[in-house]
Amino acid sequence: MVSATELLKTRVTPNTKRIIQGLAQRQQLTESAWLRHLIEVTLQTAGANPSDEIEREQISIRATRLTIRLVAEDQLLLKARASARGMAAATYVSMLVRAHIRDLSPLPKQELMVLRRSVTDLGAMGRNLNQIARVANQGGRVIGPTREDLMAVLRACMGLRDHVAALMQANLASWETGHAEARG
Repeated sequence: MVSATELLKTRVTPNTKRIIQGLAQRQQLTESAWLRHLIEVTLQTAGANPSDEIEREQISIRATRLTIRLVAEDQLLLKARASARGMAAATYVSMLVRAHIRDLSPLPKQELMVLRRSVTDLGAMGRNLNQIARVANQGGRVIGPTREDLMAVLRACMGLRDHVAALMQANLASWETGHAEARG
């Protein structure tokens, strides 16, 4: 890993210093980090990109840690959103970033497990209904579920369908709200 050990020094007017302080604050950076970013962008524009070498050395097969700064209000919203999904805030942010970078529609692990279980249950119910229909269509006598039983299965299926649709809608609304809050 290449560490930044060298120091650049410069003097600026008080007005320039105030402008830089304001720009850095708006980007939630220290003046030093803002200046480092400005230098990297300028070097990239000039065709010299020393950060490529640093990035190659720093990125490993294992996951790396990233630190971000949030304003207090955003941190509260983040904790609430993560808590609602039964996740730690850092895990939720990691999921959001991965989903954004890879253009995924993420579902938290617990919600995904419930959906998978629901799909499995629906498959089993469908197979059972197909067996009953096959016997009835062959003129056989169907012993088992009554009309009321079948109506109960139908209601269960419709309830499951409505629940999954609501879950998907809530997930979509959650992401849209998150994007609106990020923009606004």
